[in-house]
Amino acid sequence: MTDFILKLITGGGYFGIFALMVLENVFPPIPSEVIMGLGGIAVARGQMDFLTLVLVGTAGTLLGNYFWYWIGWRIGYQRFRPFVERHGRWLTLDWHEVERLHRFFVSHGHWVIFVFRFMPTGRTLISLPAGLTCMPHWKFVIWTFAGSAVWNAVLTGAGVYLGSNFERLQDYVGPVALAVMALMIGWYLYRVATWRPRG
Repeated sequence: MTDFILKLITGGGYFGIFALMVLENVFPPIPSEVIMGLGGIAVARGQMDFLTLVLVGTAGTLLGNYFWYWIGWRIGYQRFRPFVERHGRWLTLDWHEVERLHRFFVSHGHWVIFVFRFMPTGRTLISLPAGLTCMPHWKFVIWTFAGSAVWNAVLTGAGVYLGSNFERLQDYVGPVALAVMALMIGWYLYRVATWRPRG
């Protein structure tokens, strides 16, 4: 599987990287850890340039995330209210909490966007509340690009370092991603079990 994806990446060149990173953030077929890590292997083999690869991959990440930001922007958080009031238990939110999160995101959303770019889970979904709270476009673009560039550079560098032994990267990234996902699921189930609406 790894060799097949590597051939796909090198065969498609930078456009292939860009397209895969857009898709990974809209509907993830292949995780970015694999795409950029294998791109790093291509760099190690002299088939790609490190800086160009990171910039192209980050541009794809930005475009894919902008899709979810745009959807949130079109909906607007006020239109979200009937949905929250109907499905509050499963969202573990009532409207008071949504408004509190909205205020927090308006004040500190740029840091949230930046930090979430380093998380194996949630780094794409965070674009939706950014749009819902109408974060300025320029701010979303700058912080998404900055965080994604750092993360993609790390993944590419890991691919370069490991060379053809990319499985070693998967040995580390895979368990961490699973552990984070398990914690998030556990936290969500706890919230569902203990959540009570205000009043």
